[in-house]
Amino acid sequence: MRNTNSEKQSSENGGMLPEYDFRGGVRGRHCKAYRKGHTVRIRKSDGSVAVQHFTLEDGVVMLEPDVRKYFPDSESVNNALRSLIMLIPQKQKAAIGQTGG
Repeated sequence: MRNTNSEKQSSENGGMLPEYDFRGGVRGRHCKAYRKGHTVRIRKSDGSVAVQHFTLEDGVVMLEPDVRKYFPDSESVNNALRSLIMLIPQKQKAAIGQTGG
């Protein structure tokens, strides 16, 4: 099997094919809408359309890219937050526990 010119360019450009053009794109443009929920419509070969609506599950937290550099996974986020909990005065911890927050 031989590599085509597109495949060669794709591997040289980190997997991006030359026909992909993101000039004028805005990073995070749809982020707020995505967090509120989004609908996906899938057109099937038989002509029908499957519709699925996605929302963030309870307890899901989305990290901004600059924060994610320091906390790449759940374990690192939880460890950091646990260390912050230790700094909260006991009275405030009790109040937070009573409100469920």
